[in-house]
Amino acid sequence: MWIIIILLSLGLTVLGMIYLTRRFGRFAIVKKLSKDRKWVQKLLGFLPLMVFTVYGICDLVNAVVVLLHLVLFWLIGDGITALLSRIFKKRGNESKESFPIYWTGLGVLLFCAIYLSIGYYQAHHVDRTVYTLTTAKPLPEGGLRIAHMADCHIGATFDGKEFGTYLKEIQAEGPDLLVITGDFVDDSTSREDMFSACEALGEVTFPYGIFFVYGNHDKGYYNRDAYTTQELETALEANGVTVLEDETLLIADTFYLIGRKDREAGNRNSYTPDDESTSPRLPIEDLTAPLDPDKYTIVLNHQPNDYTAEAAAGVDLVLSGHTHGGQLIPLAPIGVLMGANDRAYGKEVRGSTTFIVTSGISNWELNFKTGTKSEYVIIDIASP
Repeated sequence: MWIIIILLSLGLTVLGMIYLTRRFGRFAIVKKLSKDRKWVQKLLGFLPLMVFTVYGICDLVNAVVVLLHLVLFWLIGDGITALLSRIFKKRGNESKESFPIYWTGLGVLLFCAIYLSIGYYQAHHVDRTVYTLTTAKPLPEGGLRIAHMADCHIGATFDGKEFGTYLKEIQAEGPDLLVITGDFVDDSTSREDMFSACEALGEVTFPYGIFFVYGNHDKGYYNRDAYTTQELETALEANGVTVLEDETLLIADTFYLIGRKDREAGNRNSYTPDDESTSPRLPIEDLTAPLDPDKYTIVLNHQPNDYTAEAAAGVDLVLSGHTHGGQLIPLAPIGVLMGANDRAYGKEVRGSTTFIVTSGISNWELNFKTGTKSEYVIIDIASP
């Protein structure tokens, strides 16, 4: 699927650059300099796109994102302009060609700059989201406060040391435990940042501890050579983090924590060669079968896409990440419609099971989040 998306994006980028060359060519200064010579007008219209070429050399993914947004907004702007021109023509007014200033182009450039600036802010500013739940099952001292984060992608929007400042902020919330549902690191995370982030986890404390499950990026896609999966796991455990792979813990004799392997475990051969845990994950019913149904059950599952089975297993709460909240409009509904995810963001209840998907505390590669935000989650669960 990713290959199709990449090829489609590159194809649209080429078509978009041709389209934008014509659009930039309509600015008054370009028309004046070209002196009605079409080839000069096209050449001058292409010059602004050299900025994208330079940007693309440094950061291809984000250059494509910016360019495709600009193309989309310009198409919308052209459509609105054409409609208004037709209306004003019918009223006997002049068409848009009579105006010396290319208002559509100026408006589109301004709107796109503001829109993506907001998206940049939402990607790099970490918000706080709170959910309040209730249960008839007993919990320690009548309730439980969980801090949940996912998709740290250390080194993307913050480094290992900056990660520590968010951990201190989360610790100040007074949660009973911290859970990290995958993609703590990715192929771009440096060795230094990985160790620094793990050490930051060792500098905060929570009454019941810190728990981690792997995401699809944590074990690497491209034969990562900065550090091995075993080094990552050793660093996490050395700093007080419990790593769960299809494992269940009973905590305070009142609630279960089930950490699932990632959906892709055992289904691809691109994990780093040192990883020995490449067997497929167990079905959720195998993990829940021996458990006491009267005790509260929390499942940590990086990718939110096994909802039917998890609800049928009767677990109480499922926490996930992976989607980045959809990342960019309109990817959230597209991912759900394609079956990649059961939900892109937020809370959903199926039967007796509550599902919560966080948009993640950071990003992978992209510098923008539109229609969503970066966040950590606090979940308060009240019981009798």
